[in-house]
Amino acid sequence: MKPLRQRTVAEAAAALRRGEITSEAYTEGCLARIAAIEGTIGAWTFLDPERALDQARAADAARGAGEPLGPLHGVPIGVKDIIDTADMPTENGTPLHAGRRPTEDAAVVTFLRKAGALILGKTVTTELAVYSPGKTRNPRNPGHTPGGSSSGSAAAVAAAMVPLAVGSQTNGSVIRPAAYCGVVGYKPSYGRISRHGVLRQSPPLDHVGVFAQTVEDAAMLAEILMVFDARDPAMRPGDHLGLLEALRQDLPAPPRLGFVKSPYWDHAAPDAQAAFGSLVRRLEGRVEGVPLPAAFAEAAAIHRTIMEADLAVSFAAEYARGADRLSAVLRTMIERGQRTAATDYRQARAQAAELTASLDALLAPFDGWITPATTGEAPAGLDSTGSPIFCTTWTLCGVPAVTLPLLVGATGLPLGVQVVGRSGDDARLLRTARWLEETLGRPDCPLAV
Repeated sequence: MKPLRQRTVAEAAAALRRGEITSEAYTEGCLARIAAIEGTIGAWTFLDPERALDQARAADAARGAGEPLGPLHGVPIGVKDIIDTADMPTENGTPLHAGRRPTEDAAVVTFLRKAGALILGKTVTTELAVYSPGKTRNPRNPGHTPGGSSSGSAAAVAAAMVPLAVGSQTNGSVIRPAAYCGVVGYKPSYGRISRHGVLRQSPPLDHVGVFAQTVEDAAMLAEILMVFDARDPAMRPGDHLGLLEALRQDLPAPPRLGFVKSPYWDHAAPDAQAAFGSLVRRLEGRVEGVPLPAAFAEAAAIHRTIMEADLAVSFAAEYARGADRLSAVLRTMIERGQRTAATDYRQARAQAAELTASLDALLAPFDGWITPATTGEAPAGLDSTGSPIFCTTWTLCGVPAVTLPLLVGATGLPLGVQVVGRSGDDARLLRTARWLEETLGRPDCPLAV
């Protein structure tokens, strides 16, 4: 079998449907890779190899019997450990939930199983999907953070332990770890993927996102998850974004791109600033600078007000029964949220709506904006998951974002190029991202494992 890291999901899924490879062999390849490097990377919090192989054999038997096959039939997938699975623990990265066994699958897990995917195991999350790191290390350099909170999902895909993974983002928890680990991370428009059965942090900010090696594979996975679910009040019926159909169409013309430094440009490391300067020069004639209105300088403060007030509500039970077992950083955030006045919260929500409306108009003439995904390379050490500041505005406004591993920093670690699109225009965004992926190519940024 062609090595996992050299095979796209689209290729593997087609080969599985044709019977050229078996799900058992594909899954064995994943498990062998995990066995070889999990001790160094620590991407998984629950893994049952025999159960995974039983699923794979059942998938092969179904194909052999001529049963209908879904688009991900027999493909192994990692799922972040804040997403409920009825047949595996979901412990949310905290000892307060140790041994927790959900009674039903989250909506996204249901959709994955319906598509034929195998849930290989649960990937490591930071504590309650906030900031306190788990055990995962960056597969490009294990002495550096993989980012968070979807640490294990990003690292597992980057290290070729699994071809796809699902995560979540309330600030920068998909885009940042994908950028640090050198893979594609995609956070769809707000309300496009159901959050039913996913740990609730902040309902106005919570998103489900995906990790893959290519834009096409990310689109394939996300489209499977974009099923209307009335149990998530953020979702609306009737929209079909047609991600793969859009990707497979030829562009009528090269995309019109904007380059947005954002009000937080001074947070970017010098090598990141220089790399983006070079990128803009490579795209000369295709990209123009776009200044954001002054009001966007308040985005991080607005986001913090909303998120922390919501954390105080969402994690009230955890705080009441085990505040001393929460990290100091999470306790502090919850306690600030407890002190947030209702008028301040309502004002922050109103300000967020105003920024969202103005952003929609600013994005309208463009196929996408390029902007940093992170402040720089993955920081050394494992005590922090890095700054999400270059993700905050786009999460606050609920617009779609994708990060592409197109740049390298001063020490040879990946720098993600974040592409942002208009709300609901995910297909156009991903088509633009694929154009960048094909036009610019990927730099050499080897794994350390």
